[in-house]
Amino acid sequence: MNVRQFAAVSLSAAILFGGSFTSASAKGGADEKGYKETYGTSQITRQDMKDMINQHGDDKFTVPSFDASTIKNVESATKTDENGNKIKMDVWDTWPLQNADGTVAEYKGYHIVFGLAGDPKNPNDTFIYMFYKKVGDDSIDAWKNAGRVFDDEDKNKANDKYLKGQVEEWSGSALFTDDGEIRLFYTNRGDFDESKELFGRQTLTTAQVNVSEKGDKDLQVDGIEDHKSIFNGGDGKTYENVEKAFEDRNFNNNHTFRDPHYIEDKGRKYLVFEANTGTEYGYSGEDNLYNRAYYGKSMKFFRDELKNLQNSPKKETAELANGAMGIIEINDDYTFKKEKKPLLVSNTVTDEIERPNIFKKDGKFYLFTSTRGSKMTIDGIDDEDIYMLGYVSNSLDGPFKPMNKTGIVLHQDLDPNDITWTYAHYVIPQEESDKFVVTSYMTNRGYFADHKSTFAPSFLLDIKNKKSSVVKDGTLEQGQITYDGQ
Repeated sequence: MNVRQFAAVSLSAAILFGGSFTSASAKGGADEKGYKETYGTSQITRQDMKDMINQHGDDKFTVPSFDASTIKNVESATKTDENGNKIKMDVWDTWPLQNADGTVAEYKGYHIVFGLAGDPKNPNDTFIYMFYKKVGDDSIDAWKNAGRVFDDEDKNKANDKYLKGQVEEWSGSALFTDDGEIRLFYTNRGDFDESKELFGRQTLTTAQVNVSEKGDKDLQVDGIEDHKSIFNGGDGKTYENVEKAFEDRNFNNNHTFRDPHYIEDKGRKYLVFEANTGTEYGYSGEDNLYNRAYYGKSMKFFRDELKNLQNSPKKETAELANGAMGIIEINDDYTFKKEKKPLLVSNTVTDEIERPNIFKKDGKFYLFTSTRGSKMTIDGIDDEDIYMLGYVSNSLDGPFKPMNKTGIVLHQDLDPNDITWTYAHYVIPQEESDKFVVTSYMTNRGYFADHKSTFAPSFLLDIKNKKSSVVKDGTLEQGQITYDGQ
């Protein structure tokens, strides 16, 4: 047993059995009350998640029900394999081409979304495709497929050591720049091969996507340029890097570093992304369990919840859980400039707070994240619970306060084998409107022969300061990204 483990075990005994203990590893001065350290970040607390259970079933937060008989695949989502066979692809995480303020951009009379798509029979076939349609036609059949954004050789042309190891392309965001260019931000996922000490490195990456109009009805991808890595964790002090995550070869540790979302503030450029806390911001480990900042304000709740965790099968998962919404500033040429402290953390709750989505509206910053009950450590939340959580701040630096008292914005409790199961909810602000469009994907990959992962029906969300509600009878078309009030 090392010193850190001894300190954690001793502190556990002190808290549970009424003694006192001071631990240097517990931030110095920790006694029978544990210790409290926020590191200047905002927290998704265990108390909030427990209270959120009481909000399950509230229509204001419940993802609308959808009629399974009306759901269509994205018919244009096809590709041809190496043998010339046509494959109908799954389409899951998508994100629109957006202006800097988060509203949907119009490109030469078209709307564009980028999305992950691939062969339903091959879970490793995960690459970014570009879909587009004429502005004004919101039917799912209007979406056309321009094909993969990147050619297989693009990763080798950039002379970038991280790109050369890329095996998959994961989620991100897309900006329509003031110069009329399309700037894509995405996640380069590297190979996982323990024998080669490769552990699936995730790197925030960017490229300019060149697009042109072909005839008067179609768009095509004309290739990419300025393809480069931006950031993958640095020295591990602020955000956990892949070397630190797997230094002890504990593959129960769920490392995340992905989903870059672009935002501007006061003339500066930033990326907000999914990550895990680094060694100087509340790292994972047994000491994590004694930090009262991760529990909430009540001392009684802290004591009771800690005692439950000590005897819980979720104890190890809670120790490792150190999810974060990270942020970096980037230069005008989209290269890395500097790290900033995490905007939001989920230590002891979950390792995964995914797909950050952030924008400024009426002077406030709104931060949303998708997360799964199956990754959580909270009694009363199970594998069928799906959430989109929301937080509000008057400043990009925070603090971020939970919406609807606990952070709940959307909840779904549905069997993953139901074709109307949804995930990766994404809030899109609309021009001159207080209504927001929520998109997601529907149907799990490879579960059905005929039903593919597809654009889910979008729906409307009302947001007023720290309160939100799903709009009654506000269901839209599958994949709809704008709403004109009709």
